[in-house]
Amino acid sequence: MGTNGSTMLEPLRQGLPPLDPAAVSNAASCALPARYEAVREARLFTRRTLDQWDIGDRFDDVCLVVSELVTNSLRHGLPAATLCTAEQSPPVRLHLMRWTERLVCAVRDPSHASPVAREADDFSAESGRGLFLVDSFADGWGWHPMAGTLGGKVVWALFRLPHSPQPLPAE
Repeated sequence: MGTNGSTMLEPLRQGLPPLDPAAVSNAASCALPARYEAVREARLFTRRTLDQWDIGDRFDDVCLVVSELVTNSLRHGLPAATLCTAEQSPPVRLHLMRWTERLVCAVRDPSHASPVAREADDFSAESGRGLFLVDSFADGWGWHPMAGTLGGKVVWALFRLPHSPQPLPAE
């Protein structure tokens, strides 16, 4: 996800112990084409991944957030005339990373523009409430510019996971 993963992960502490980027217990990512059907593809990928990781009970909140992050990347993170052809790599990528006590959903796009959340009281607009929803359903979110040759940015959302008690030894 960039040349300096520890820099990107620095804001993900959110009151939890520091992260070791190498200590990710599970990680998955998928490339998404520059079309709005990609939001559905992202939800399906998220469902399969969370089920595999046995955290499907968080699907509703995580799916809503993933949908909003991908929609924002497609709507605001791509040039208006972007076409995804077979020779061109997809411009948006969804990453899901799991540690023992947290799940991070991150969406990378080529834009350098920072995401802008609408004010909470501005609900009369037909669009623009996505980051407010992300803020409401995730335990934290933020963004980070990409370093190195990738360029662009990553917008991430953090979900705290319940600490699983260690199984008791059999008697």
